[in-house]
Amino acid sequence: MITKNTVTKSFDLQVFKQAKNPVELSFEQNEILKIKKEKNAVILCHNYQIEPIQQVADYIGDSLGLARQASETNADIIVFCGVHFMAETAKILNPEKKVLLPDLDAGCSLSDSCPATQLSTYKAQNPETYVVAYVNCSAEVKALSDVICTSGNAVQIVEKAPKDKEILFVPDQNLGQWVMNQTDRKMKLWPGSCYAHVLFTKESIERCRLEYPEAPVVAHPECIESVRDSADEVCSTEKMVSFCKQNSSNTFIILTETGMMHRLTRELPDKSFIAGPTGNCACNDCRFMKMNTIPKLLNCLKDEQPEIFMDSKVLEKAKLPIERMLDWS
Repeated sequence: MITKNTVTKSFDLQVFKQAKNPVELSFEQNEILKIKKEKNAVILCHNYQIEPIQQVADYIGDSLGLARQASETNADIIVFCGVHFMAETAKILNPEKKVLLPDLDAGCSLSDSCPATQLSTYKAQNPETYVVAYVNCSAEVKALSDVICTSGNAVQIVEKAPKDKEILFVPDQNLGQWVMNQTDRKMKLWPGSCYAHVLFTKESIERCRLEYPEAPVVAHPECIESVRDSADEVCSTEKMVSFCKQNSSNTFIILTETGMMHRLTRELPDKSFIAGPTGNCACNDCRFMKMNTIPKLLNCLKDEQPEIFMDSKVLEKAKLPIERMLDWS
């Protein structure tokens, strides 16, 4: 259930609370569950997916959790409800399995900000550089990297990187900057960013605090520095759950993609969550994450399309830095 409260005169805030009555699944959702069982398929769902998809998923989590689930599944078919690079990661870890993505055009602005051709040129000019790649990148970029990280383990991965190497962190400069501050490890940062997370502003958060002065602000590290500095906690989406669970507050301001509110309200039903506002609106939806829908998921399972296909050489090269990440974390 979503209720709205007015804050200043700029916009309405979205307050997410657990619905009082159990949600009944639709006909299409029940069909998805039926077909999934018949075909021995598993549905992996990112935290930013719409609530109806989260309701039929086998696992909901962040990039690291999803990568682990993808590497351990016994299903014949993996349906990845997320964006393209996530489905690629599942395919890299399961080359023998069929990996499906409900909408093949569900891309990522952050991934697109680091073309593999440009990274390849940089590496040729700087052959001693150690590349740490945030998982939000293409398979080709992963294949050019030394180790992968997620927002949840980026600090840990960078701390394990060779001390005698210069690190290039790709593609998110905001996450990279935050990791540098946490580790005191100097790195060169690729000039990329997530279009959705950089929309949060310090000013919009300050206006939000006027309405909820006691609510802790929890921000994703992909946010810009001024927003991170004004937050009470900066962490991955997975750690947002544990932080809000352990914190005594009953209300939280959450600065990440709005889909995260569905998981928070489901797992912490006694607490309320304010969707972090941007400068112009009360929430922040990623247009790519929202391209996946229940009808597309149903058709995807029925037709076993669209399927993720990858060049075998790229797949093998990309697998090594992902496995290194899983070993290190």
